[in-house]
Amino acid sequence: MTSFPQNTFNAKSFGDNFTWGIAIAAAQNEGAYNIDGKGPSIWDNFSRRQGKIKGGAKPSVACDFYYRYKDDLLLAKALGFNSFRFSISWPRLLPDGTGRVNKEGIAFYHKVIDECLKLALTPYVTLYHWDLPAELEKQGGWTSHHINRWFNRYVTLCAEEYGDKVKDWIILNEPIGFTSLGYMLGKHAPGKTGLANFLPAVHHAALAQADGGRIIRSLVPFAHIGTTFSCSEIIPNSSRPEDIAAAQRADILFNRLFIEPLLGKGFPKDGFKLMDKLEMHNTAWKYTNRYQFDFDFIGLQNYFPIVIKYNPLIPIVQASEVKAVSRKVPVTAMGWEINAGSFYNVLKKFWKYGAVKEIIVTENGAAFKDELVNGVVDDQARIHYFQQYLHAMHRAQKEGVNIRGYFAWTLTDNFEWAEGYNARFGLVHVDFKTQLRTIKNSGYWFRDLLGG
Repeated sequence: MTSFPQNTFNAKSFGDNFTWGIAIAAAQNEGAYNIDGKGPSIWDNFSRRQGKIKGGAKPSVACDFYYRYKDDLLLAKALGFNSFRFSISWPRLLPDGTGRVNKEGIAFYHKVIDECLKLALTPYVTLYHWDLPAELEKQGGWTSHHINRWFNRYVTLCAEEYGDKVKDWIILNEPIGFTSLGYMLGKHAPGKTGLANFLPAVHHAALAQADGGRIIRSLVPFAHIGTTFSCSEIIPNSSRPEDIAAAQRADILFNRLFIEPLLGKGFPKDGFKLMDKLEMHNTAWKYTNRYQFDFDFIGLQNYFPIVIKYNPLIPIVQASEVKAVSRKVPVTAMGWEINAGSFYNVLKKFWKYGAVKEIIVTENGAAFKDELVNGVVDDQARIHYFQQYLHAMHRAQKEGVNIRGYFAWTLTDNFEWAEGYNARFGLVHVDFKTQLRTIKNSGYWFRDLLGG
């Protein structure tokens, strides 16, 4: 067994009221894809397309959270967490995306919330974690000018149903993730490609995060409202001006694209022609005020830095990533660079905006090739990962960054989007044939940390 340095901190080092949470998502965990009136999502449909998901995996059963939520919540509590982040499946509540309300779907999330409260787990509810109703995608999905009307009705339903029990809300999960991968590159659901899809999707998602915040504010007294951004430190491959300029363009896309309009700055430009296309395509300048909302917190989700080099063969962005494996740096099973110092830099970067009230790390974790041997998963590499990243977060907090919470990704191994079931991020191992749960050593490590 590999030995790693002991922690120089414990849970109390971050403050008495610090939120220690674990996160999951509906499409990745629930299964029951066509049970009790649920309508199909874009991920249900996308997974049926040959070659889109590794191993031909589908989220039809996933971790069976729909039937095992009580046991999984008990696991979250047993590991010492005080908060549980989960998402609501839009097509489980509104099978057609709008109109008819599915009472069984409404009841399910009441049961999950009630069980959280019973266990003294504060529920953090994510309203959109990528599972758009398939019926709405038929009408254009996030490219349609109707999407904000559809989304606002859905948010209103959630606020009216659960607002008396839930005070902590997250509007969108990683808008650059679902707009770029789903509507530009075609690697995620719904599998669309090209700027003609990407640009309107960005515009509508930027409106949705602010509109959603306003709806929750108006309907839920004393609500604590945030939205989440995936973010990566962007590092130029060299000191050459063309590499530096390429990194700046990548930084606009990966880090600045959604937070700056939210803060009233409009979409970032800095001479990047794609941003001019966004302005012209959507007449986005007309919406500067509507993009803005004063969130109570910003959720940051960080996994790795990205090294960028100039590449004239890549249209518009003229930049490409220098893969971590080629740079011979420590990586996870996904080939993602392990770099806690970069995580620290991201926290500092976003805090420097000045208008961010508080930061919650709403996702952070790592996939490794876990092996279940004699009933044990000794995932020391994941423990080391969390040690490094929590040390970095603690350093940023001590230097004045108002970090008020941390959510580990994720509770159980799950359906990891285009990776299918190959990428295991969980603190709890899942045998997907039997649904047997086994707490990994990283889970026990968290239990000891949070009990300390």
